[in-house]
Amino acid sequence: MFYNETLTYWYYSKTIKICQVSLENGSAVDFRFSAVEPLRTLCIIWNMANREKIAVGEYYHIYNRGVDKRAIIQDTADADRFLISLKLFNTKMPVGSLREVKDETQKPEKSLVEIVCYVLHQNHFHLLLKEITEGGISECMKRISGGYTWYFNNKYKRSGSLFQGRFKSVHIETNEQLLHVSAYINLNDEAHRISGSTAVKGESSWTEYQGERGRDICTKEVILEQFKTTKDYIDFAESSIKEILRVKEDKNNVEMLIGKYLF
Repeated sequence: MFYNETLTYWYYSKTIKICQVSLENGSAVDFRFSAVEPLRTLCIIWNMANREKIAVGEYYHIYNRGVDKRAIIQDTADADRFLISLKLFNTKMPVGSLREVKDETQKPEKSLVEIVCYVLHQNHFHLLLKEITEGGISECMKRISGGYTWYFNNKYKRSGSLFQGRFKSVHIETNEQLLHVSAYINLNDEAHRISGSTAVKGESSWTEYQGERGRDICTKEVILEQFKTTKDYIDFAESSIKEILRVKEDKNNVEMLIGKYLF
């Protein structure tokens, strides 16, 4: 994790060129900040500093993208396959070919993780997961990545890695962060200002949170039980995403981005 002195120094110094980040294993790494994209540089540092052991009972923002920023979703059949994999590979039980599954609508028993919300885009994805069994997130992501890569490569006659290395994770440290990250993921089309044909290829859990018939992938109670009605959460999420967009556009507001949202 960061030392507090490092964060304080970065918040208020506009002339800083190099920042030393101390990791939990005791090592330290020097980073040179980009004057053009300071927030992106800071996010890279934060991700490296948070390569900590995933703990049972904790929530994590999980994300990854296609290698070389390539598309991982070419059509709606690909999106269906990825999301079916997300649902059916989430089990402690052995899983063979998805073609052997008789009922894709049923949630598997003995889940590896709780899936709070998700979004799938043409070239990347975001998940909000709870670790409920030791090594659950790693095993679930390994199954999804391996199984979907096999499907994609076989369908499009390609070989090699499809995703950009191992999945990235950010530990959710507060309830406020949990709520805002759920809004960020559910309304991620707006967060990235994605529209048109690109948005059509992806899908999020927003329909499940609106009370519409969805894929029944998510465990929503940890979010929705904090609001009196579904509409109250919808109003919160729509307000949150507007604030997130405003903060992201304000490149000087690093403190708020880290302290409140931490994506």
